[in-house]
Amino acid sequence: MKTLALHNLKGGVGKTAAAVNLAYLAAANDVRTLLWDLDPQGAASWYFHGEPQDCTAKDLLRGPPSTISRLVVPSPYRQLDLVPADFSYRYLDILLRKIEPPRAALQRLLKPFAGQYRLAVLDCPPSLSHLADNVFSAADLVAVPVVPTFLSLRALEQVQAYFQQEGFDAKKLRPFYSMADRRRSLHRELLERPPRAMARAFKAVIPYAAMVERMGERRAPMAVYAPSEDPALLAYAELWLEVSAALAL
Repeated sequence: MKTLALHNLKGGVGKTAAAVNLAYLAAANDVRTLLWDLDPQGAASWYFHGEPQDCTAKDLLRGPPSTISRLVVPSPYRQLDLVPADFSYRYLDILLRKIEPPRAALQRLLKPFAGQYRLAVLDCPPSLSHLADNVFSAADLVAVPVVPTFLSLRALEQVQAYFQQEGFDAKKLRPFYSMADRRRSLHRELLERPPRAMARAFKAVIPYAAMVERMGERRAPMAVYAPSEDPALLAYAELWLEVSAALAL
């Protein structure tokens, strides 16, 4: 099983939309997929109509690794299951610090799924924390959505510096442009002349689009309701092809 994390230090950059759409596209391409919503806000869970099960973060970490298997619920879509978020996940950062070895708890929790799924997608809260350390250790690929603005690029640079400082494998970290609006001169400039921080970026550019925002109205991935020629849907499809190639799926 390969593990893909969607992470950004900054919120509001299209992270959850990417996690939901990539998980759906993986499943639609016959890759049995598990989406684990690690963000206590539970946006990815809400898109997939997933309700948290009767198990808190404390129960999850204190019980045997198999405990997590009873948290899995089916999504409305074939080949795609969900571990819904729970509000107790706001304590995950504190609880994970009590596990030894300190950065391997999440990897341990994912292990029981290795025989059932080909891909695990982690939708992560926006932070650099002990939970993030566990994500960076467990993930085969960390995809970072970046809005073409200086503040969003600064957040990416902070994550890149953190990887170097903490000894994580920098090859895992792959940014991509998200919520790009070519009508804005700054967006165009950063798209046409990408800064050094975007050197290893995926080529797909997710546009700022009303069709993406309608995911909240439809509570569904874009491919369920958007026309097949929609530019944003095509951009997510291109991103999926790049991600699947990077993960050798």
